[in-house]
Amino acid sequence: MLRRLLAPTTTVHAHCDLPCGVYDPAQARLEAESVKACIEKYHASDDEVFRGRAVAIKEERSDLVKHHLWVLWTDYFKAPHFEKYPQLSTLFNEATKLAGAGGTKGSVDVAVADALLAKIDEIAAIFWETKAA
Repeated sequence: MLRRLLAPTTTVHAHCDLPCGVYDPAQARLEAESVKACIEKYHASDDEVFRGRAVAIKEERSDLVKHHLWVLWTDYFKAPHFEKYPQLSTLFNEATKLAGAGGTKGSVDVAVADALLAKIDEIAAIFWETKAA
């Protein structure tokens, strides 16, 4: 009886808790720029405590890059986009891997951060084309 009283009476469907419709690859890019800056500061310092903090922040920001990319990949881009831009899934896969443990999250290589930024820029170019259409 209590279960029936507490059961929802209306079912709604949305891609998130509050479908805002606001998407922008700039969020991923800003976090990726932060990742690169942390890597550069890591290399510029001899202070092990500072370097440890730089690594921790870099790893956190790398996770945020993946999060923002996943939101675009799973919530913004739809089947027609993937049909028009067949390279899109590969770009997202490569970008999220570059932000992951095999990429910036597990590395202090500036070149990896630059590669991540380049992938995000490729995704952003497609994103803005779809917004103009």
